[in-house]
Amino acid sequence: MGNGLPGTRRTAKVALATMFVGVLALAQATTDESSAHREFLKRLVAAAIERTHHVVRYDPAYLKIPYPGGDVAADTGECADEVIRPYRALGVDLQKEVHENMKRNFSAYPQRLRWLSWRTDANIDHRRVPNLMVFFSRKGETLGITKRAEDYTPGDLVTWDLGGNVPHIGIVVDQKSAASGHYMIVHNIGQGVRMEDVLFNWKITGHYRYYGPKQ
Repeated sequence: MGNGLPGTRRTAKVALATMFVGVLALAQATTDESSAHREFLKRLVAAAIERTHHVVRYDPAYLKIPYPGGDVAADTGECADEVIRPYRALGVDLQKEVHENMKRNFSAYPQRLRWLSWRTDANIDHRRVPNLMVFFSRKGETLGITKRAEDYTPGDLVTWDLGGNVPHIGIVVDQKSAASGHYMIVHNIGQGVRMEDVLFNWKITGHYRYYGPKQ
C-alpha cells in the first residue's frame, strides 16, 4: 500500500514552480514599471527645459479657463503653470487630475480664507502650490527633505516657502550648475521661465515625484 508521498511531492513541486513563475512575473513587472518611470521622468525633464525657450510674463491672476485641458494665455503664468505645462506636454492634465481628486477628498486640501475657497474651482485649484503639494503627496511619491543635493534628482518636484508663507514650486532637471555641481531647477519666480541653481535658496517645504495617473 502506498504512503502517498509521491503525489505529495508532485503537488509540492507544482506549487513551487507556480510560485517561482509568479515571482519572475512580479520581478519583470517591477522592472518594466521602473523602466517606464525612468522614461517618463526623462521626458518630463525635457519638457521642462523646453519651457525655458518661451517668453512668459509672470501673472498669477485668477482667470476663467476651459475644462479639461484649460490654460491661461501662453505668454503669461506663474510658478505652478510651469509644472502644469510640462506635464500636459506628456499628456497628463493636472487641471483634471487635481480637480477630480479635490472633488472626492475636499477636506484633505487646504481651505484658505484668503482664497475664499469653500468648494472646488477647476479654473484655479491646480494653479495653487499648496493644492499641488497635497495632490502629489496623495497620488505620487513623497520624498525626503534634506540638505544633500544628491537626494534631488531630475524629474523631482520641489516646493519652497519664499518667506512670509509665500509658496513656490519648480522641477529638478538634468543640467548641473558649473558653480555648485547641483542639478538646476526650472521655475518661474517672476522673471519668466528660467533654469537656475536655486535648490537651496529658500526653505524647502516639499519634495515629490509624480508619474501621472496610474493606468
